[in-house]
Amino acid sequence: MGTLVAIAIGGALGSVARYGMTIYCESLLGKDFPYGIFFANIIGSFAIGVCFVLLLERAMLSDLWRSLLMMGFLGGFTTFSTFSLQSIGMIQAGRLLEAGFYILGSVILSIVGAWAGILLARQMTS
Repeated sequence: MGTLVAIAIGGALGSVARYGMTIYCESLLGKDFPYGIFFANIIGSFAIGVCFVLLLERAMLSDLWRSLLMMGFLGGFTTFSTFSLQSIGMIQAGRLLEAGFYILGSVILSIVGAWAGILLARQMTS
């Protein structure tokens, strides 16, 4: 399986997982706030931190798996293009406080998620 095929398969699976996350969050929390994308970006950032350590620093899987998981699955699972569009929608609707929370929360918590994933993976593999 070539790199492009691995990325395509991972991307398809990640996109389906993001859609599932969105549906699940909407069923629990409603549709007034884009919880699904919010949580997908945070969880995906944590996961990419773990993958960074395990797949790049520790080289526990091949480059093909790294492509499938990091570029493919996590690239499809997390999405800042949807995040940007939803942010603009909230701003245009006059929901400035929610938009501010969504923007700052997504960026800050996604960075914290990636950092936490790196720390956890390093601790587990040392």
